[in-house]
Amino acid sequence: MSFELTIMVGSLFFLAGIGMPIAYAIIVSSMAYMLASGTSIGLIGKTLTDGIYQSFLLLAVPLFIVAANIMNAGTISDRLLNFCIATVGRFKGGLGHVNVMASLIFSGMSGSAVADAAGIGKIIIDMMRKDGRFPAGYAAAITAASATIGPIIPPSIPMVLYALISNASIGALFLGGILPGLLMGGVLMGMNFWISHRRGFVTEEPVPLRDMPRVTGRAFPALLMPAILLYGIYGGVTTPTEAAAVAAAYALLLSAFFYRSLSLKALYTILVDSARSSAAVGIVIGGALILNYIVASENIPAALASYLVDVNVSPILFLLAVNLLVLALGCLLDATTIILVIVPLFIPTCNLLGIDLVHFGVVIVVNCMIGLITPPYGILLFVINAVTGIPLRDIIREVVPFLLVLIAALLAMIFIPDIVLFLPRLLGYEGQG
Repeated sequence: MSFELTIMVGSLFFLAGIGMPIAYAIIVSSMAYMLASGTSIGLIGKTLTDGIYQSFLLLAVPLFIVAANIMNAGTISDRLLNFCIATVGRFKGGLGHVNVMASLIFSGMSGSAVADAAGIGKIIIDMMRKDGRFPAGYAAAITAASATIGPIIPPSIPMVLYALISNASIGALFLGGILPGLLMGGVLMGMNFWISHRRGFVTEEPVPLRDMPRVTGRAFPALLMPAILLYGIYGGVTTPTEAAAVAAAYALLLSAFFYRSLSLKALYTILVDSARSSAAVGIVIGGALILNYIVASENIPAALASYLVDVNVSPILFLLAVNLLVLALGCLLDATTIILVIVPLFIPTCNLLGIDLVHFGVVIVVNCMIGLITPPYGILLFVINAVTGIPLRDIIREVVPFLLVLIAALLAMIFIPDIVLFLPRLLGYEGQG
């Protein structure tokens, strides 16, 4: 490690350790590197602006955020919840299954785990706690666990960011997330079913089958969002960024004109909140672009790839080691930082070892989402604690079984690449390494 890089890494850990937001810590430590190496600090501004303004793909991030916030407003949440209750509420531990199914559906609209947890999640937790149906900690834990599905099923903001740093096909990444997302939902429902039987949780009154067409019809326009996105991208009608714009426009038309549940005042609030969220993501992206420039100048990814090939590391061992590292980092860092700062170090090695970049990307995003509920610093645990007031210790105690089955699902994706690659290959993806 060079003297300049040592200064940068030391500054980064010091600033992050005293509580400076990670994006600002990256930018300031990068300035320290530039000063130590005698390079103009102006290069930081050039790298940041060039990286952001020359990437058409990045426009998808604020557009997906706007679409998610609009879809979470008004009566859309209620219609989708009624559909979930009618479909899976009749089984043992019914509202737990509703919780997971709602996350599966909302993941096709938001692409954000935190948005799912803070929006629809709070509504379902209140339903589960009503009349003592479920313990508060359990309701919060299954909500946090199911919210991890949000960025796996398309659209997915983390996958957009991964496509930015890896040049992997965003359409293949979106398709590759569908079966893993369904697998995650399946194992969470299975665990909920087992725990509900063991602890004697209540079952909801089944909705009569004659009411199903009416309930489905009320939710059907909202359920079309993922289909519209995937058809647009894979039908050759839109690029991924244009699909994000279509999603935002569709959400606006649906809420404002079809369901008539969105006022001008609410729309203004949504746009302001979306702008703030987009700016927060943008600052992290900017910091990561600068850091990636420095890492590339130090030739670290190529040196790491060369070393791992020289010591003859097998692809599966490499995948397991990287995922163990990402799982550990997920306890401390958010997914955006891991994807933009840590993951680029491993892309050249994936190419040398013949690991498919779509498989690698989906597995990494799943891993980052599991990190959001990994104690002691799982961000989703804190989000749900903040919006519901349920004690953190109760949430952590109840989340462990769901955490274990999600890790088992992650291992299945690592050892069986077809879980990720089956749908992309079915629609013409040829693979890359």
